[in-house]
Amino acid sequence: MLTQRSRYALRAMMVLAALPSAGRPMAMARIAVEAQVPRKFLEFILADLRDAGLVDSQRGKLGGYRLSRPPHLVSFGDIIRVIEGPLALVPCVSRTSYRRCPDCRDETACAIRHAMARVRDETARILDGTSLADAAGRTLEAA
Repeated sequence: MLTQRSRYALRAMMVLAALPSAGRPMAMARIAVEAQVPRKFLEFILADLRDAGLVDSQRGKLGGYRLSRPPHLVSFGDIIRVIEGPLALVPCVSRTSYRRCPDCRDETACAIRHAMARVRDETARILDGTSLADAAGRTLEAA
């Protein structure tokens, strides 16, 4: 299940995706209001997204946040991985944080592992194939 933190991150990123690419950054207070995200929570989310290179920040009176790349180049998968970590529901199918399940007798024959690998693949396909621009229903602007 998607956590509230991920939903907040997606909403904040959708707000930033609506900004003109050459426009001024948006103040955190305004993002919080438009995305309906508590400001204190948003601070931590935007810091994580900035550290991951998905948003840029600018200090000062005219400062704020903006996407670090065009909306069609930021996927839901990118955002959720920053906030949640791997998309896999079980560690034995994670591509980035693989761990053998401690109670598994035989990974190659494990029906649960095989099913969860399909779930991971389809989840990644959908989330990585859905950009902020797609979600906003916008046509791609020339990059």
